[in-house]
Formats: sequence, structure tokens, C-alpha cells
Amino acid sequence: MATPTKIELEDALALGPSWRHLCHVMLYAPNPGVLFGGRILLNYAVLMSMRFDGRLGFPGGFVDDRSPSLEEGLNKELLKKLGEGVSTFSILSTDYRSSLAESKSKVVAHFYVKCLTLEQLQAVEAGAPQAKDHGLEVLGLVRVPLYTLRDGVGGLPAFLENSFIGVAREQLLEALQDLGILAPETASDLKERTVQPVKLLRWHGISLWKWPLTCDLTRCTSSRELEEVMTSSTVPFSSPTTERN
Repeated sequence: MATPTKIELEDALALGPSWRHLCHVMLYAPNPGVLFGGRILLNYAVLMSMRFDGRLGFPGGFVDDRSPSLEEGLNKELLKKLGEGVSTFSILSTDYRSSLAESKSKVVAHFYVKCLTLEQLQAVEAGAPQAKDHGLEVLGLVRVPLYTLRDGVGGLPAFLENSFIGVAREQLLEALQDLGILAPETASDLKERTVQPVKLLRWHGISLWKWPLTCDLTRCTSSRELEEVMTSSTVPFSSPTTERN
């Protein structure tokens, strides 16, 4: 698979009719809520969606060529994917963040970030089950846990071990850092923790798709740990719901 490359929006819009445009948005809102009697401050609520393919991603989709702008096309997609709850706001050009082009498939992916009120975000969550694509392309909405528990794994680190579509994981971390929701050093550490296991597996020529679903290879953080798992006579097993990255 070809690696997508960053492209300026102006250049992306000038690529011509043979290219398709894919738009997604991260919806978030300030959240004063707390967990466990105030021991964990939530601070923000960030939405992602569970896709039909079992991967996490951001709401959106391909923009109709007849749409006068990317933003209007994205707003139409959100109405289909998330329902009437999105009618209280619109994605604007000022919400745009970045674009990535994939030359082989001739697709440009545009990423937006929209700040809502908590009431608006809750209306989106409440209306999503009545959306046209609910249960089809979209299996449900989830909030991203933005905290890390005392064990250093629970919360956001564990959430990032799920399977994400495309560069959604990277877009999430970069957006959280740029918005000041995550400190730069925290975001950098999380990026390394999620990328390192995949690098190790590729270095050893291992395909996660060919390995038992219950074998938690992604918890290996060094080449030595990975080699011990691979050469062990007893393959370590974790929960049967372990995700493939």
C-alpha cells in the first residue's frame, strides 16, 4: 500500500476530476465531568465511531462531486452517519486541519476538528442511533478516554491499542496535542508505544493477520520480548477479544 503524503488544500482541490475527496471530522467539547468522586477529571469529550469493518475512525465519508464545497459535502455525510443531532452546527472552512493524498487510489483525505458545546455533543450521541447509516456503515459512537490510570495502561493507552482505520490514530494524537488536551511529551510517548510493536513485528517478517487473534503480540515492547514469544513452546494467550492492529 502506498504511503499517503501531506498536501496543501489548494493543491488538493486542483488535482482534477479523477481524484476523490474523503472528509472526516473530530468532534469534541469541554466536559466538566469527573470519575470516581473527582479522582479523574474528564476535561473534554472526544467522539470517534466504530466502523462497519470493526475499526475505529472519525465520522465522515466521501464527498459528492456535486457538493459546492468540501465542508458542505461533509455536513451532508454527517447527517447520514450521525443523524439530526448534527443540525445544530455546521463544519466550516475554519475547522480544516490537514490533507493527505494517496496517488495509487487517487484519494485525498481531508481532516477537520470541530469544537462543540457539551449539549451539542450529547445531542449527536442521542440522535446517532436514528441516523440513516446506523447499524450499517456506522456501528456506534464512542468517547475517547483522555486519561491514564495508575497502572499506566488503562484509559487512553489501552484505547490506542484498538484497530484504527488509516491514519486515524495519528490524527487523534496530533489533534489532542495541538489543542493542548495532551502535553507534547505525553503525545510523543503514546505515539511511540503504539507504533513500536508493529515495527518489531514487521522487522521479524511477521504478519499480525496470520497470528492467532488471542495472542497479544502487540504488548511486546522490545525485540527480545518478541523473540521470546515467538520461540516459546507455549504461546501466551490473552483475552479472546484482543484486537489486531
